Amino acid sequence: MKRLYISMFVLSGLLLSGCSDDFLNVEPTEAIPADPALVNSDEGAKGFVTAIYNQFLGWEMSSFGWNAVSSIISDDADKGSDPGDAGGDKDIIDALTYNASTASFQSTWNANYAGINRCNQALAMFPKLDQVTPALKDRLIGESKFLRAFMYFTLVKGYGGVPIVDHLATVPISEEDRKMQLTRKSVAEVYAFIEQDLNDAIAALPLKSAYTGVDVVRVSKGSAYALLAKVNLYQKKWQAVIDNCDKVTGYSLVSDYSLQFKKEGEFGPESIFEINGVGSTSSPGFGIGNYTVSQAPRGAGGWGWGFNTPTKGLADAYEEGDVRKNATIIFRGSVLYDGREVPETVANPRYNYKAYSSSFYNQEFTDTNLRYLRYAEVILMKAEALNELGQTSEAIPLVNQIRHRAGLGDTPFTSQTDVRKAIYKERRLEFAFEHDRWFDIVRTGQAQAAMAADGKTFIVGKHELWPIPTTFIREANGLSEQNPGGY
Repeated sequence: MKRLYISMFVLSGLLLSGCSDDFLNVEPTEAIPADPALVNSDEGAKGFVTAIYNQFLGWEMSSFGWNAVSSIISDDADKGSDPGDAGGDKDIIDALTYNASTASFQSTWNANYAGINRCNQALAMFPKLDQVTPALKDRLIGESKFLRAFMYFTLVKGYGGVPIVDHLATVPISEEDRKMQLTRKSVAEVYAFIEQDLNDAIAALPLKSAYTGVDVVRVSKGSAYALLAKVNLYQKKWQAVIDNCDKVTGYSLVSDYSLQFKKEGEFGPESIFEINGVGSTSSPGFGIGNYTVSQAPRGAGGWGWGFNTPTKGLADAYEEGDVRKNATIIFRGSVLYDGREVPETVANPRYNYKAYSSSFYNQEFTDTNLRYLRYAEVILMKAEALNELGQTSEAIPLVNQIRHRAGLGDTPFTSQTDVRKAIYKERRLEFAFEHDRWFDIVRTGQAQAAMAADGKTFIVGKHELWPIPTTFIREANGLSEQNPGGY
């Protein structure tokens, strides 16, 4: 199963990364094989889309910079590591003193557009393939559109309106395509584009139950409905959230919360969209670059760099008996599930357990999977939407499903306001270190108070959006403007 993500790795390498400092240096057609026969088969076409999934294994897409802008920036995580090791820019991101030249925002921008470029290459190639089973071709188009939608969702959550690059630019580039690449669209336009891609994906993708063998790692109709519900959530389209959550069928909560983050729990019944990490004990594999080692315990007796450490505020937020606490946080002086001891001599008191691998210590690449959508989120999204529509009595049993799995009793709250707070708290504890917290506190208006409680100053009117990279603004030359806030 793991080998799906390294099959066609040569093809993945051929696809231009798009991570140049110069946005216009992304030449989307440059890497397309001149002869479509190279991928004109069922396996060849599947490998072409595998190259899109492989983008998530990149250092810039899913590792050091991404952890900074989605976790370290929030009240759930600190920079960690040693005080004198800034991690490039992790200290200023932690302190919210970053600017438009801060590298992690640049790398996140570049990595997602490189992935979008891969999607556009696949979508341009498929019409040329006449030896691919039609039903498979339709499915692969659906996968490509889901992945493109997911990457645009990351961009719009972080940066606001961004350029919609929906096709391969001509070579040499036309003025129309130059403007396409350099002109920011409105937030509403980006969301509309995401929704169209997801609706197309829904029409083309099979149910999760239709996948077998190596294909169980691929996105399904349920993945697209769940992501569409989340896109609706961010736009406060409450009834659409409920409707799309109801269409996510064939999934269930696993009884053991911690199991999901171990190898034996990969792609289980709760998994809706999960990125497969790949590693090798005999030689460096093609897993997520430095994802585990960058977050593993540092110092005497440690085995990693020690970044992205859980805050005391997060640790203290769990109720007594909540099993999610010890499944999320590695505590100094504890023994991990595989028997590994974390000595009292490591540098920081807490580390991210969800990034832990029991197989590969201090490897350049990790086999740890990234969990991006779980059925627990579908339950909590529906609960939030019901509560916002005044159907609080229907929302409460959904909140209790999540609490019961965590080893807790029913929520004591009954009013709409209190249940809203309870849902926000459950989201924090359920999805800690799954790259949602920053976006959640921004979209729900909690950011200023949450960051103040963590000793940081969130500036309303500035920090809601990340800065657009300076390199892009310079190249846009008036076609796009920087986000507000004095970046």
